[in-house]
Amino acid sequence: MLGVYLQRSWLVLSLCCVVTLPVLLFAGPILEALGQPADVAEMSGVVALCFVPLHFSFAIQFPIQRFLQSQLKNSVIAWMNLGALGVHVLLSWLVVYRLRLGVIGTALTLNISWWVVVLGLFLYTVCGGCPLTWTGFSTEAFSGLWEFLKLSASSGVMLCLENWYYRILIVMTGNLSNAEIAVDALSVCMSINGWEMMIPLAFFAGTGVRVANELGAGNAKGAKFATIVSVIESVIVGLVFWVLIMLFHNELALIYTSSEVVLEAVSHLSLLLAFTILLNSVQLILSGVAVGSGWQSYVAYINLGCYYLVGLPLGVLMGWVFDQGVM
Repeated sequence: MLGVYLQRSWLVLSLCCVVTLPVLLFAGPILEALGQPADVAEMSGVVALCFVPLHFSFAIQFPIQRFLQSQLKNSVIAWMNLGALGVHVLLSWLVVYRLRLGVIGTALTLNISWWVVVLGLFLYTVCGGCPLTWTGFSTEAFSGLWEFLKLSASSGVMLCLENWYYRILIVMTGNLSNAEIAVDALSVCMSINGWEMMIPLAFFAGTGVRVANELGAGNAKGAKFATIVSVIESVIVGLVFWVLIMLFHNELALIYTSSEVVLEAVSHLSLLLAFTILLNSVQLILSGVAVGSGWQSYVAYINLGCYYLVGLPLGVLMGWVFDQGVM
């Protein structure tokens, strides 16, 4: 049935991509209506249109990754992504430095790189890489879609609430004074946070699968042990990055920009960035445990309360009422 579940995931997520497609198609007017500077909104709208193919690649790739992870085929995913990284670096150099296509070229290389991963994982899956779980396309995938959607909804809401929070922060930052500098500084910090977050996300995925397998086998102690080990390892990684950020806070943004103003702004945000990374190293693992235990709906409520009932109002209060700006 794993192969059938995989196909159902493709159908449900592809439908979700179609439903959310207008957000990309009309990103420019939406951002301008939210108070973003006209030039920023216009360029963001153009880039959003370029990301439409990338948008649909997620509907295929993420289910395949989960499908392979549940069978302990993580090395396949790693090698595919390593190959795609090589393609991405080569294409980025070509379109940015040789063809001078700028941000549009960068967006196009992301599309190609992600679809390389999708194609590689798809061919591995359907061409004999998983003979015990993939027996071909089946019409069973079209049955039980509503039940499958309801089962997946709480997990989707949990992740959406967390990811949207950071995007909303960037949109809010665009309404501050010196918006360009504020958005640049926060975007750099979010990018660094995103880079580091790939490590806890790996623990998130691994812990979720391991906890689910252990609980399914009736081994609660094994699930608890896996949780403890994952949290400790992720915290150690978080502490390493915390120390690095504190030591090199003045040089953090050099890989992104040479602007002294932005470098200074990122340096001021480095303390908050360091603690964000440290806390995320625990939070993501616990979210993985929740997914493996079937507690996604509880995490969705927690995310809703923490991010939107506490975090965003506090950000508005500190940013505008107390005039703390992007800090």
